[in-house]
Amino acid sequence: MSPVKPPRPAGPPPDQGALHEAALSHLARYATTQAGLRRVLERRVDRWARLAAEGAEPEAIRAQVAAAKRAASEVVVRLAEAGAVNDAAFAASRARSLARAGRSRRAIAAHLGSKGVDADLARDAVPDDAETELAAALILARRRRIGPFRVGEPLDESGRRRALAAFARAGFSQAIAVRALAMEPEEAEALVIALRR
Repeated sequence: MSPVKPPRPAGPPPDQGALHEAALSHLARYATTQAGLRRVLERRVDRWARLAAEGAEPEAIRAQVAAAKRAASEVVVRLAEAGAVNDAAFAASRARSLARAGRSRRAIAAHLGSKGVDADLARDAVPDDAETELAAALILARRRRIGPFRVGEPLDESGRRRALAAFARAGFSQAIAVRALAMEPEEAEALVIALRR
């Protein structure tokens, strides 16, 4: 039987300097938004609070947590002003990569919203031309081997409905799905290659 490890000491509450270092460390590894960085720093404060809660005054811990979360917000604002965190650049980059991966406009907008990107920034970042949407649908079709990428017998009516349902679940409109299913393989491949450039 292995010995039980004693609980790790909580240490001092995270101050602005420690949170700034944690933010820089996170930004060195991951692209994120202001909201995402704020969540990371607040989770760090919450972890400290759980460790510090054992044998401490709950009122004192609450006050220290509130001060640390205010400091976390200040760190995020400072880093955004310095350009280290840029929601617009994050949204544009992520929208491009998701479109290249075969995600619909709706799916991209939902993803950006879940990352804390402002609705106006997300709307500006999401590609809004029909050709990009069609190319993204074709990438999905290639991955699922439907439409122009299907090998073997053509789809019967039941298979066609299943293929249209797959496009709908991915957030593509019926018009885009019908166009994708009807394309010739060479034309579809050319659109996919053009999007991935």
